[in-house]
Amino acid sequence: MADAQPLNHPPTTGTTAQTIIAECDVKLERYRAALDAGADPAVVTAWIAQTQAERTHAEAELRAIAGATPRRMTRAEITALVTALGDITTVLRDADPADKAEVYRQLGLRLNYQPDTQTVRAEVDLSAHRGVMVCVRGGT
Repeated sequence: MADAQPLNHPPTTGTTAQTIIAECDVKLERYRAALDAGADPAVVTAWIAQTQAERTHAEAELRAIAGATPRRMTRAEITALVTALGDITTVLRDADPADKAEVYRQLGLRLNYQPDTQTVRAEVDLSAHRGVMVCVRGGT
C-alpha cells in the first residue's frame, strides 16, 4: 500500500513561506538584540509588529498548502490504520444494518436471492475501485 501511493511533490510556495518564516525569526532576534542594546522601544516595536505580521501571513500560507496537498502515509501509519480497522468481517457482521447497506451500496454489491435453491448470489463490480496493479512479492 505504501508503494502504491503517489510520490510527494512539495509545492515551491511552501519553500518560499518557510524561507520567509526563517528570515522573520532572524529579524526578530536582531530586534531583540537592538532593544537589549538600548534602541528606541517605540521604533523597534513597530519593526517587530511588521515582522510578526509577515511571519503570521507565511504561517497561514503554509497551513493552507499543507491542507490542500495530499501526503503519503508512512508504513507505520498504514500498519496502524489496518490494525485499528481490525477484522473487517466481524465489524461488518456487527454493524448497524443501515451502515452495512451503505458500505455494500458503495462497493456496488448486488445480492440476488434464489428461492428455489434458497441461495444468494452476490455480485460486485470492482471496476470503479480498481487502482494501480502491483506485485506484492515481485515478478513471478
